[in-house]
Amino acid sequence: MTSRWQQEKEAVLATGRDMARKGLVVGSSGNVSMRLGEGQELLAITPSGKYYDELQADDIQVIDFEGEPVEGDLLPSVETLMHVAAYRARPDVGAFVHTHSVYASVLAVARLELPPVIDEIVASVGGEVRVAEYAFPSTEELADNVAAALDERNAALLANHGLVGVGKDLREALAVCEMVERAAHIYLMARALDRVNLLPDEVVAIEQDLFRMTHLTEAPNS
Repeated sequence: MTSRWQQEKEAVLATGRDMARKGLVVGSSGNVSMRLGEGQELLAITPSGKYYDELQADDIQVIDFEGEPVEGDLLPSVETLMHVAAYRARPDVGAFVHTHSVYASVLAVARLELPPVIDEIVASVGGEVRVAEYAFPSTEELADNVAAALDERNAALLANHGLVGVGKDLREALAVCEMVERAAHIYLMARALDRVNLLPDEVVAIEQDLFRMTHLTEAPNS
């Protein structure tokens, strides 16, 4: 029987496969979810421990914000709490992508935030990418730390772990992760040259205002 959320589950699956194809994760690492419907405390999320090229749409789990199953009999991602914390804190967020990309992970291990070195970072993330304090994976503490680091940003680094990106939909959340990875690469190369020049403060302030107007006032797509 076709799921009432078939289209959404297929979209989560496609994003997970795209994330893996682009080299943002290895094996079964990382995870993807999307909010299901405006005003509902439901999400569709990738299952735990499954390779993306082997997943089918029926393997995408539908759960509520308490982590209780609604549709599907697999274990949802062990990082479910992290997704739920972001959705609860940010009504504008409609999708969540967690990657382990190389350059972002380098910053996460070094516990270095990604400053506004290129305009695209402020435009897509809302400012510098902060580092969420370390906590053991899959815990409520980590979920709280990630929500705090995100605040009004669309991305956060996870200390000694990886990167999360959020957006109004799956396309934006994945694009945020790709942009942060690219900017992290640029930033690390500039540091190696010992020539890091940040954007002017007045430019960052203008771009942050534009980000808030175009992102934080919008509800996720239903």
